[in-house]
Parts: sequence; C-alpha cells; structure tokens
Amino acid sequence: MDLFREQRQKNLDRVAPLAARMRPRTLDEFAGQQHFLGPGKLLRRMLEADRLTSVLFYGPPGTGKTTLAQIIANTTRSHFEQVNAAAVGVKEVRAILDGAKDRLANGGQRTVLFLDEIHRFNRAQQDILLPDVEAGHIILIGATTENPFFAVNSPLVSRSQIFQFAPLTEHEIRSLILRAAADKERGFGNLAITIEPEALDFWSTMSDGDGRRALSALEVAVLSQQRERTEDSGLRTEKTPPVTQSSVLSPQSSPLLITLDIAEQSIQRKAIVYDGTGDQHYDAASALIKSMRGSDPDAAVYWVAMMLEAGEDPRFIARRIAILASEDIGNADPRALMVAAAAYDVVERIGMPEAQLTLSQAAIYMATAPKSNASANAIWSAMSDVREGRTVPVPVHLRDGHYKGSKRLGHGKGYKYAHDYEGGFVRQEYLGVDKTYYEPTDRGYEAVIAQRMAALRSSDGVPESESESQGTDEKS
Repeated sequence: MDLFREQRQKNLDRVAPLAARMRPRTLDEFAGQQHFLGPGKLLRRMLEADRLTSVLFYGPPGTGKTTLAQIIANTTRSHFEQVNAAAVGVKEVRAILDGAKDRLANGGQRTVLFLDEIHRFNRAQQDILLPDVEAGHIILIGATTENPFFAVNSPLVSRSQIFQFAPLTEHEIRSLILRAAADKERGFGNLAITIEPEALDFWSTMSDGDGRRALSALEVAVLSQQRERTEDSGLRTEKTPPVTQSSVLSPQSSPLLITLDIAEQSIQRKAIVYDGTGDQHYDAASALIKSMRGSDPDAAVYWVAMMLEAGEDPRFIARRIAILASEDIGNADPRALMVAAAAYDVVERIGMPEAQLTLSQAAIYMATAPKSNASANAIWSAMSDVREGRTVPVPVHLRDGHYKGSKRLGHGKGYKYAHDYEGGFVRQEYLGVDKTYYEPTDRGYEAVIAQRMAALRSSDGVPESESESQGTDEKS
C-alpha cells in the first residue's frame, strides 16, 4: 500500500509545474529570508529545537510562506494540518480544533495548524481560533499577503510571532533558476541547457523577487523550445502527444540555448503587487511624500511611476502633492501650492496617460523646492491650543463694528487701520495673548518673510511715536 501511494505521488509530482516540483524540502534548500532563517536566527532556532510557537508569515507572493510551512510539516514531531481560509468554514475549523485537543489529551501530541490566506477569515471566524491558541491546544501558522496588524485580530497578533517575508534578491532568484536547470530528479538536469547570462539577468530582474514567477519562466522557455524542435523535425503528427513536463526529462543530443530573446518571450509582463486600499497603497504614498520632502526628484518620479503603473488613481497622487506643497514647502516657495493646484486641475480634466507628464513635473518641482514646515507647525500648534487651552476672546477693538448698536458695546473702538500708517503697519494687539505660532525659516522666500517680520517686531521697524501720531480708530 505504501509503495502504491509512493508511486502515485511520484506520478503526480512528475506532471506538476516546475515551481511545485522544486519546492525546497529542507531549511538548507530554502532560499531567502535569512533575516529570520539564517544560522542562529530566531525561527531557525525554534524549528531546529522543535519548539515552534504560533507564528504569522507575512509577505508578498512567491517568497516562500507556504513552502516554509510544508518544511515545518516534514520536520516537526507535531501533527500537521493544512487548510486554506478561502476553502473552509467554521465547521471544518472546529473539527480540527477538537481533534487537536483529543490528541493532546490522549497522547500529548501537539497539533500545528497551517492556515493559508488567514486574512480571508473574518473577525468572527478568527475569534474561533483564539481560545485554543491561547490555551496552547494548537500551534497556529497563519500566512497572509496582507499586513497582519490590519487583517488579523489583535488578540491573535499579540499571541503570535510575526515574520515578515521579503522579496527574493536577484542573486537568490539566479540560484533558484540554476538549481532547477541542474536538478536531475525534479528539474531539467537531464537536459543539456545553456542559459545566456543576459537571459538569466533579465529573469532575475523581471521576476520582481517572486521565485515562482522565475521558475515558471524557465519552464516555459524549455517546453516551448522542445515543442519547436518536435515540430521542426517533422516528427509531430496528429497522434504525437504534446510536449509536457514529463516528456522533457530525458537526455537530448543537442543542448537547449536560452537566449535573451527567448527569456523575454517566456515571462509575462511584470504585474506590480499593489493593493489600492492596503499596505502597498500607503507605503508607496509614504515613499513619494518622503522623497519629495527629502529633495530627491529621482526617487519622487520613480514612486509616481510605480503608483501609476500599478493602477493608482492619479488624482490621489495629485492630492498628496498638494498637501506636501503646504506642509513641507509652504512660504519657502509659495508658487509650489500654485503648481500643485494647477497639476490637480490638469489631472482632473485630462486624465491618463497624459497626466503622467503633469504629475512628474509637479513632483519634481516639489522635490527641488526649498523646504519649510513653519506654516504647518503654526496651524498644528494653534489647533492644539484651541482644542486644549482656554479659548481666547476676540479683543474688543477687533470685533465687528458694522451693525447697528455695536458702538454701544464698544466693538471696534480703538482699532487702528494699518493702511493709514507709514509702511502699512501699526503696532496693536491682535490676539490678546503673548504667543508666537509662525516662525519663518531662512530658506527660500521665507528668508525674506523672516527679515520683514524681524524688522516689524524690532525697534527698527515703524517707530512707536509715528504709529501713535497717525491714523484713525474709526475704520474697520
């Protein structure tokens, strides 16, 4: 029976896609994630000691979350259950939890539950897991492409170690491709394959850190060349079976050469991993804002391009640029806000693809403009005082004096009309408390503002005697 099951599995593996056949079987074969799987790192130590606790695997597709869970299944002495959150309901999960408690009570064996795509469980479904995770009846491995701090219940997050998977490096992608090309058992090692360095570099870049994507490209390149050889030799007839993975695993007389052209034709157009309402959306927006604030026009343009290529609403990008124009540039370059407003108007009226030109121009302008957050600090400080401090009453001489009866209340009495004084300035109280909110910097046009404000506030400004000898208090 075991021999039959083993042969059946071999037959299934033989026709499986290359990426599935080449799944690592041990930690030593696993590519990437050395920040937590390297020698002496936390997760490796937990696995080698078979002392795994509940964990959450979080990262983009093709980085090894499911593969690592299967390695754990092959190495742990615990009972292993694997389900996909999209395919099971409460009833199935309860059955797994009940079985876990029975095994623990009868023989002391613990159960590892690998729940793939855990973010597909709603809050109520996730709550079912909590008591058994907390009591230690099961060890939960949850895998998700979504940020667990948003997609997973807080109690589960607090009881789990979070391991964030990073995209594979280009070096790691190259190693995966070369290993698959050389592996005689599961890959294409029985074929004489030569991959040009340019083709290997292209795949390493265009795979975008996704190992599954890279191996799929290699598979397409090999199978398509095998098909062309069969057709060119005239051997293919209506009775000749099509070329499959299993039919290319026998030695060939002449090597297969994978050129850059073949590599380009064997991989689909790069699809940027980007959730318009999730982590990628906010992370990219954050990177754009910080690049413009940091005066890096090249980075700013790149993040604009990445967001547009991923399908981001160009109006959202225009809004971020407009906010930055006031928050991080302000009066250091007042034209920045005009550029941002014009950019938003153009984006709204024209749309893509032409709007990319306007967004690029606006982002570059913001990145290269002098920076000041003095205006932003002023309103933030004032808002804080308004919310948390005692409300300052409007000084009587500043109150509205236009309506009938206002003079009986004394409203507007003593107000000095600035334009009646030399330089359009006169000293008088406008707030009623001694508080400075706006402190201009010495950058850009704000340096001019700072100089003027200093002159007005100093004794070198408009003389007090001149202020007192001119003007009227009747105008409002």
